[in-house]
Amino acid sequence: MKAIVQDRYGPPETLQLADVDMPVPADDEVLVRVEAAALNAYDWHIMRGEPRMARLAMGGSRPRARIRGRDFAGRVEAVGADVGQVRPGDAVFGDLGDANGAFAEYVCVPANLVAPTPANLTPQQAAALPLAGVTALMGLCDVAQVQPGHRVLVNGASGGVGTLAVQLAKALGATVTGVCSTRNVDLVRALGADHIVDYTRDDFTHDARRHDVVFDLVGNRSLTALRRALTPTGTLVLSGGGVYHGRSLVGPVWLLARGRLLAPFVRQRIVTLTAAPSRQHLESLRAHAEAGRLTPIVDRTYPLHEVPDAIRYLEGEHARAKVVISV
Repeated sequence: MKAIVQDRYGPPETLQLADVDMPVPADDEVLVRVEAAALNAYDWHIMRGEPRMARLAMGGSRPRARIRGRDFAGRVEAVGADVGQVRPGDAVFGDLGDANGAFAEYVCVPANLVAPTPANLTPQQAAALPLAGVTALMGLCDVAQVQPGHRVLVNGASGGVGTLAVQLAKALGATVTGVCSTRNVDLVRALGADHIVDYTRDDFTHDARRHDVVFDLVGNRSLTALRRALTPTGTLVLSGGGVYHGRSLVGPVWLLARGRLLAPFVRQRIVTLTAAPSRQHLESLRAHAEAGRLTPIVDRTYPLHEVPDAIRYLEGEHARAKVVISV
C-alpha cells in the first residue's frame, strides 16, 4: 500500500510517499481502508521532534512510528478474531493516538478506538472530528462541566478544536466568547459565538467581562492574564493541542508547566488537558454531529501525496479549522 513515511525528524521534506507492507489486524483490531485523514498540531510536533525533551517518548533519533497521522475515516476491510461490534463494510472514524499511521491507504486500529461515522458527515468531515472533537468534549464536559448559563471563553476559536468548542459550548447552553483574528470573525460568529474578541485589536484578559470557563488553546497569554479573565471560582482549561503554535514551543510548554504547579494553591481550577481517544467519546461526538450540534469545518483538502504541502500550509498560513487528506 501507499503511505506517508518519515525516517528522521525534520521539516516537511522528511515526509515521503512510499510503498509499505499492508498491515494485518491483531485479534482485537480492525483493518480500515482509509478514505480521509486529518492533520493536527500533534503531527507537526512529531514530524519536527519538538519539544526535544519529548523525543524520549516519541523515539530518540527518529519517530518510533514510521507512518504519520492519527485521525481517520474509512470503511472496515477485515476484523480480528475477538472483534464482535464492528463488521467488514462498516463506515467508521477514529483516532490512533500515539500509534500513528493514518496517512496511508490502510490502517489497523484497536476496535475500541473506532465508532460508526456520523451519517450526515462526509469522510473528510468525519476525519476532522476525532482528536479535535475529543479535546473539546473533554475540556468542556469532562473537566469544566459546562452548564446552561455558564460564560465560556474559547481562546483560539477558529482552530480545529476551537471551532468545535464554540459549537459544543453553545449546545450545552453557555454564553460563548470566541477569540480570533480579524479574518476569522465571520466564521466564529457563524458558529454561534455570542461575543467575539478580535485579538489584533483587543486583549480579552483586560476586558471587564469575567468567565466561568476559559478554554485556552493557544498558549499566547500568561497564566496571570488568563486567570484575570476568570471569575474567582472559574475553571481554566489549558490545552496545547488546539492550534499550531509556530516554531517556538517555549511559551506554551512553560504555561502548561506553570499551570500544573500553581493549581493546588489557588481557588480557581487550573486543569492541564491531555486528550485520549476512546470509543465512548467518539460515540458522543457522533451523537452531537447527527443531531446537528457539531459540524466540522474543513479549510483545505489535499491528496495523500501532498501531505508535505498540507503540513507547510498548517505551519505557515494559520489554517482555519481543519486541514484534511483525501486518500
